[in-house]
Amino acid sequence: MMKLFFLIFISLAFMGCKNKKEKVISSYEKVVVDENLVHNDTIQLLSKFPELRLFRKEKLESKTRTAYIVQNSGLLNFGTSFNNYKCKATKAEDTINISLNNYDGYMGNGIMVKVFDGTFRILDYDPKTLKGEIKFIRAVPRFEFLKLNQTQYQKCDSIFGFVNYSCVVDGGVSKSIRGYFKARIQ
Repeated sequence: MMKLFFLIFISLAFMGCKNKKEKVISSYEKVVVDENLVHNDTIQLLSKFPELRLFRKEKLESKTRTAYIVQNSGLLNFGTSFNNYKCKATKAEDTINISLNNYDGYMGNGIMVKVFDGTFRILDYDPKTLKGEIKFIRAVPRFEFLKLNQTQYQKCDSIFGFVNYSCVVDGGVSKSIRGYFKARIQ
């Protein structure tokens, strides 16, 4: 009888020590299309403000602000917030790459949204990169949502969107990004 209780106790201990895995988003998620996104109040306000200059010798690609994104990051009881993001969209073959980043010439922090055939995937930029280098950091997404004004784009088209993204990056830092963006596809 004592051996039975001992075996049950040991098996419960092993089950309790098992790693609990979070939901890992490994496939592309569907893009939500809202053709009225162009008329959103926040998108309209972006056109009334000049583009951010993140460092002195930066060459501005747009005259008006391209993104209003708020990022909240935190570890334990320490948290910080950023809202100095810019948007740049490029088309490579059949994929639209939307970069939402606050790169200041030395380091950056943001996300790359890859849109392909009505679906999308979000990658997190690694802030520990050299000037001109692009690397991504491993992250476990908790929530991904992307709304665009359409799904088919060509070069020189305008793209308008809303992103809501939450993840845990290496080291256990929680990160959430939410906001509107616009850009001309290059």
